[in-house]
Amino acid sequence: MKKIGITILLTAIIMNGFCLKVSADNRDVEKQGTSANKNESIKVTIGKDRVRVEEKDSALNLKTGNRGLAILESLEGASFNIKKYSEKEERDQEDNEREHARRRSRFRGHWTGIELGYNNYLSSDKSFSMPSDIDYMTLHSSKSSNFNINFTQLSLGLTRHIGFVTGLGLNWNNYRFDGNNNIQKGPDGIIEELDPGLNLEKSKLATLFLTLPFMLELQIPVDNSRLHIAAGPIGALKLGSHTKMVFENGHTVKAYGDFSLNMLRYGATARVGYGNFQLFGTYYVTPLFQSGKGPAGNDLYPFEIGVALAFNN
Repeated sequence: MKKIGITILLTAIIMNGFCLKVSADNRDVEKQGTSANKNESIKVTIGKDRVRVEEKDSALNLKTGNRGLAILESLEGASFNIKKYSEKEERDQEDNEREHARRRSRFRGHWTGIELGYNNYLSSDKSFSMPSDIDYMTLHSSKSSNFNINFTQLSLGLTRHIGFVTGLGLNWNNYRFDGNNNIQKGPDGIIEELDPGLNLEKSKLATLFLTLPFMLELQIPVDNSRLHIAAGPIGALKLGSHTKMVFENGHTVKAYGDFSLNMLRYGATARVGYGNFQLFGTYYVTPLFQSGKGPAGNDLYPFEIGVALAFNN
């Protein structure tokens, strides 16, 4: 009975001071580890012994030591419930609060998600125009697209708003040819023009790569979200490639092979966004085809730009 009396006395003192403070300035109260959210609930925690007041829409929970008092409001009036907390419940509650605080404060990058954009390549002199002897490599830019799925991510925070981001993704590229042609691998491995002999409705080279970036990301809080900027190197491993021709009569021909494409490539990627929306760009310094085996021995350097929706929560 003595402990219960002390508990009720402490409860009355805390409630009186708490009500006066809230009515005076209607703001967050913090003392020795106190947190509050006045839009949803009000929480006051005092001291290491965890004297706590939690006010919600229809309930008031008070706790000191290992005992608590719950006051519930309903249409029938207020009801009271005195509870004794076990050591396990105390530990579980402390662990949950530490985990929630860690999640709120940790750095989370923006890589996982989906990306949609356009891809193309530059000639050796960094021009969109192909040399006259490989004019058949000219692309239909507005129909040469890429689609990426970034499915796993690791964030390495330096601070809450700065850190490194890495992960894995799948990168599909469609290089849509502008002329009535496709390509093939010659006997010596050099890429040559393929003349189908009939009119084509569309023709393309398609590739699939596994990508691995390593970016430094900076996040700037703006309103209720964040502006983020990230950049860094990116590597890719070829998983597959094929060509496709669709004739005017609807007949489709696919050819699978390596097409002398580089198995590994690396470059640089950058992205800027607000919230989970991003703009991205990637440029590879590794040529699309193996050295000396590009069309007529030319090197072509692929790049892609587009928009992304990141899932970093």
